[in-house]
Amino acid sequence: MRARELAAEYPTVTPSDSALDAARLLAAQGLPGLVVVDGEGRAVAVIPGSRLLRQIVPAHVREDPTLARVYDERHADRLCAGLADRTVADLLADERTPLPVVDHNATVMEIASVMAGARSPVVAVTDDERHPKEGVVLGVVTAARLLERLLPT
Repeated sequence: MRARELAAEYPTVTPSDSALDAARLLAAQGLPGLVVVDGEGRAVAVIPGSRLLRQIVPAHVREDPTLARVYDERHADRLCAGLADRTVADLLADERTPLPVVDHNATVMEIASVMAGARSPVVAVTDDERHPKEGVVLGVVTAARLLERLLPT
């Protein structure tokens, strides 16, 4: 099975999109991560959902998770407010995950290798066999879809 057969349509965001809108998209559609594309539809980056959470959880709480108990629901609801003034590009500037991209002819093992190496829940599938990172995104293979294919029935 090839990447083009596993790839599914997937919502994307651009660097200029609001970080808050990107978070809402991820939450509303239950996505494992966001694929960031440029104006021509080429993959720029992947933002795993865990990295988005990292942006809203204060550093002192990440360093000492026991402090999370101090936050009641009212305060926790305000954590995302910090995303309102930021763009997706701002999120990318903080920490960039290696871009997990394969061409449309990649095998299941190639996809798994790229996904594992990038520690990403999604791999973008592009139309350019020679230079996959320069190709237009055709779709995405998620970890769940890949495992569905790899696990014995």
